[in-house]
Amino acid sequence: MKTAKKLLDRQARKRRIRARISGTSVKPRLVVFKSLNEIYVQIIDDSAGKTLASASSLKIKKGSKSERASEVGKLVAEAAKISKIESVVFDRGGFPYAGRVKILAEAARVVGLKF
Repeated sequence: MKTAKKLLDRQARKRRIRARISGTSVKPRLVVFKSLNEIYVQIIDDSAGKTLASASSLKIKKGSKSERASEVGKLVAEAAKISKIESVVFDRGGFPYAGRVKILAEAARVVGLKF
């Protein structure tokens, strides 16, 4: 029951966040999802309903979860540069801005993504 409540609480936070933010073609939305072992990121243009870039930790086999999150942040920032995206709106997906989510965001900023 505890995990069901945690999931419902996260979904409620996600709805509150999505009510306030939306990605456009000029400033798309960077969405983070993390499971127990992996972390996934997408850059989405909500007005067109398209994913512009994405990255995940599925193919990164070595390192801790935090190191892989940092690598995913760098990968998505590089993919954004290729797609000529300079700044994004950060959507943490209801997860706290701490741990792997924070590490991913800081790694993306280091590479040059603005949010």
